Amino acid sequence: MTESTFIHRFEPATSAGSPPLLLLHGTGGDENDLLGLGKMISPGSALLSPRGRVLEHGMPRFFRRLAEGVFDEDDVRRRALELGDFVADARQQYGIAAPVAVGFSNGANIAAALLLLKPDVLAGAILLRAMVPLSDPPKAELGGKPILLLSGQADPIVPASNSAKLAALLSEAGARVDHKVLPAGHQLSQADLTLARNWIGSVDAKAA
Repeated sequence: MTESTFIHRFEPATSAGSPPLLLLHGTGGDENDLLGLGKMISPGSALLSPRGRVLEHGMPRFFRRLAEGVFDEDDVRRRALELGDFVADARQQYGIAAPVAVGFSNGANIAAALLLLKPDVLAGAILLRAMVPLSDPPKAELGGKPILLLSGQADPIVPASNSAKLAALLSEAGARVDHKVLPAGHQLSQADLTLARNWIGSVDAKAA
């Protein structure tokens, strides 16, 4: 691996038919955080789980922010491209197909940025509590990529208008977006897990 290396965990697939997952943690998480979630959402999938390389008060993140909900957009762009390079290297090293991103909060935001900046890196995405990552995104061509966006109705961090704007942005770029607003806050609920598992099962069946 090159300087695009992230500290990460990789778990090989145990089922040939399951899509590989790129697991992207929230602020303060690490490469171990979402492994359990990945196994519950798609048992048998290969799991690639990097640790964010930006520290905020000692807590790993995938890009810098200037305040809560205010992103350093130059850093978002740079870090998304670094993450894209890492995924390309990891695919070669581990022999996996383009993964479906499963991102929570900060991890969902970098996954959304990756979809807009380097669309070929991901096969699709499950975005949990995501926000619009870039105020002036490039014109992306997402060519029917499946995306599940799960928002919390009572989320104090992500306004409903912002998640709706993200859904519209991804749809306009050609993605097949399924946006659901759950009776939840910023934290994940059992409903997130159930919806994500059912969704990836249906995407998997269509691909097969």
